Amino acid sequence: MKHEWRKKEKEIYLPKNRPEIIQVPEYQFLTIEGEGNPNNADFSEYIGVLYALSYAIKMNAKKNTAPNGHFDYTVYPLEGVWDINDAAKKKYDGTIDKNDLVFKLMIRQPDFVDGEYFEEMRALTRKKKPHALLKKVKFERITEGKCIQMLHLGSYDSEPESFELMEAFAEQQNLSRKTKKHREIYLSDFRKVAPEKLKTVLRFQVADQYLKVGSPAAATEPKSNYFEFLCPMVLA
Repeated sequence: MKHEWRKKEKEIYLPKNRPEIIQVPEYQFLTIEGEGNPNNADFSEYIGVLYALSYAIKMNAKKNTAPNGHFDYTVYPLEGVWDINDAAKKKYDGTIDKNDLVFKLMIRQPDFVDGEYFEEMRALTRKKKPHALLKKVKFERITEGKCIQMLHLGSYDSEPESFELMEAFAEQQNLSRKTKKHREIYLSDFRKVAPEKLKTVLRFQVADQYLKVGSPAAATEPKSNYFEFLCPMVLA
């Protein structure tokens, strides 16, 4: 039976449009890292390379000798973890230059995929669809652990409203964010879906102990508005 993440993994990929706590286990991903404005034309090249490899893995396993434990499945959605570079953090004053953004894009892979099979598919893809970015793709296992997440409905421009709800929920639960990084899971194709109908999972990692104001750790956090920091797609 075909594994469809929308039906079998709703807790991970289809949360409600209100904040909730979730424990995210270890998964394996194809990842690629980059830096710069996501509105630049070359940003789509990073996405294209991930999908090319992901579909090579899926289709080759169906047409040729399948790896041990193989099962049919729906390709997982694109995800992205966003941050700013170290130089920008040092001079952060509440505003962000999109050229300072750092991203890590990824697509989850099923359990039967391993490093050896990934390298085979990279070589195959390089022959059929050569691309300079193929060499930057990695096969990684990532554990997020305890997180707060929610489904954001609507434009990327309104994401700060959802992050405000998530931050308030974290405080109510006596939790604090581990870092300013956050994860976005793109359930909609922004090229085909109207902004008001976009669906994006927002998620950030949390720690059990809340950082009190005045503590050494809290003092390292920027005091300016970081909802702009969290939403690279919103920034001008």
